[in-house]
Amino acid sequence: MSAPHLDDPITPDTLQETVLEFPDNRLLIDLCGEFDANLAALEARLSVQILRRGNQLAVIGETEARDQAAAVLTALYERLEAGRPVEPADIDRELRMGGPAEATGARDGDQLDMFPKGAVEIKTRKKLVEPRTEAQKAYVQSLFEKELAFGIGPAGTGKTYLAVAVGVNMFINGHVDRIILSRPAVEAGEKLGYLPGDMKDKVDPYMQPLYDALNDFLPAKQLGKLIEEKKIEIAPLAFMRGRTLANAFVVLDEAQNATSMQMKMFLTRLGEGSRMVITGDRTQVDLPRGVQSGLADAERLLKTIPKIAFNYFTAKDVVRHPLVAAIIEAYDKDAETP
Repeated sequence: MSAPHLDDPITPDTLQETVLEFPDNRLLIDLCGEFDANLAALEARLSVQILRRGNQLAVIGETEARDQAAAVLTALYERLEAGRPVEPADIDRELRMGGPAEATGARDGDQLDMFPKGAVEIKTRKKLVEPRTEAQKAYVQSLFEKELAFGIGPAGTGKTYLAVAVGVNMFINGHVDRIILSRPAVEAGEKLGYLPGDMKDKVDPYMQPLYDALNDFLPAKQLGKLIEEKKIEIAPLAFMRGRTLANAFVVLDEAQNATSMQMKMFLTRLGEGSRMVITGDRTQVDLPRGVQSGLADAERLLKTIPKIAFNYFTAKDVVRHPLVAAIIEAYDKDAETP
């Protein structure tokens, strides 16, 4: 860890430190991370210095940052005591959401319970998924509470990833019989020409982000078998016409690229015992000039229906590389400039 620099400004506040004691040295090693990587991440994010002294950590910095770092370290240590690992995503979540919380949420057998307090968890076959921002937490809650929910916001905010995680959770716990994932097969601003192969070969490139999400939550062999048995379907939006999607968890991704007629068609596929999630980014419409986005129409027409949830994300909810949030904010500011 980096020690305080002698040329740093010396004030009464910068000389103060908060000392935390951790009784289990083995857990303390996990808390610090390999080569103290977790401590270094906290130092960089909060502009503090963290010194390790035996089974103690001394946090040096300004009062607010020092207190926040101490709260995050305490919460992460409690997570380790509960037998759960600490990963970079957990550090980011604690920094965004502010301290420890009693873990409750979507576990086996009780994932339809509401979440009056604590952290929301989504258990899948391969990993435990936890929202990393308050907007993500509210979004996941609405996916369990509402039969139809929208997630609207920029890329990197976890709209599709969390929706697929909830779908897998509900499927493996028997609350739905199948998962149906769909996207409009619209090229993102460039013409790719005719693709070789059969229908699956032609549409799979458009569906790849959905496969990526599923691979995070289900073992490869199980995923392949479920797709073969049609328990999981990944298909272009055009393939949804004429179907009634009952007892299914249904996700429409990149909904900003659905036309108004396509959106109406898709929304009216909702059948008994099903949940439907619509995700999209209003700033990334790839439809031909003059064609109205079905996502914008749905938002305008359905917002007053109480049983439908609309969840919004901003650049602050981006959980990809920190540069992604900065890029989105730069484009947003440019769009606002007259």
